Amino acid sequence: MANITESIYNIHFLDELATKNTIIHKINPSIKLLVTIIYLVVVLSFGKYNIIGLLPYVFYPIIIFILSEVPFSPIFKKSLIVLPFVIGIGIFNPVFDTKTYIIISEIYISGGWISFASLMIKCSLTVLAGLLLIATTGIEKIALVLRKLFIPKIFVTQFVLTYRYISVLLEETAQVIKAYHLRAPRRKGVSFKVSGSLLGQILLRAFDRANRVYDAMILRGFNGEYFFSADSRLSIGSIAYLFLWVTFFLIARFFNIPEVLGKIIMGVIT
Repeated sequence: MANITESIYNIHFLDELATKNTIIHKINPSIKLLVTIIYLVVVLSFGKYNIIGLLPYVFYPIIIFILSEVPFSPIFKKSLIVLPFVIGIGIFNPVFDTKTYIIISEIYISGGWISFASLMIKCSLTVLAGLLLIATTGIEKIALVLRKLFIPKIFVTQFVLTYRYISVLLEETAQVIKAYHLRAPRRKGVSFKVSGSLLGQILLRAFDRANRVYDAMILRGFNGEYFFSADSRLSIGSIAYLFLWVTFFLIARFFNIPEVLGKIIMGVIT
């Protein structure tokens, strides 16, 4: 029950963050989406053994966290949801790629562990970038940009409604589980014997709630198009935001900044 309530809170929490009035929130939604896409493409373009080259891209989420005043801890915890899937995909890399790639203090590290670490870093950076986009823009503004990019309205509508009404499904689930605990107060969890019937009840309640939501939308003039209202003006600040980040991404992609800094520091020390 507590987990369902927390899930509902997390969905509304992202919506609340999107209503802030910071420098990042004022950036044009199209620009923020474009920067995020470029960031994802550049990060994913690195080779599986290139960890050092990924380090400069850590600054992007850090700066966005600071300028947008988005709390780090809740967003970081949400990004950990995909961690088990990534571990499941990359955990076999050290098994199949056993060739020594680097030696550090007489410790032999195989290419499998390097590629596994690279996969974890890429996953963390990309998921954080996506969550920050939602937290600083809002789902409606993102959908508006998608419609401007000529994404079919049926996909955009399904995307928005799924995100928006998943909390409704969670609320129905919470009510069913609450009713079960009221009838079986001494049980700590849901009994396996009744789990099937509870899932059926949740499914039926979800269908009924979906019909009522759809009827309400029809009464309010819904005709298949999901209308959005947002300020789509392209300001000088938004253009500067795009130029600065794209420039940084490209420089960090084609020049190994940590290696260059390391050589400069070593040269100064010697």
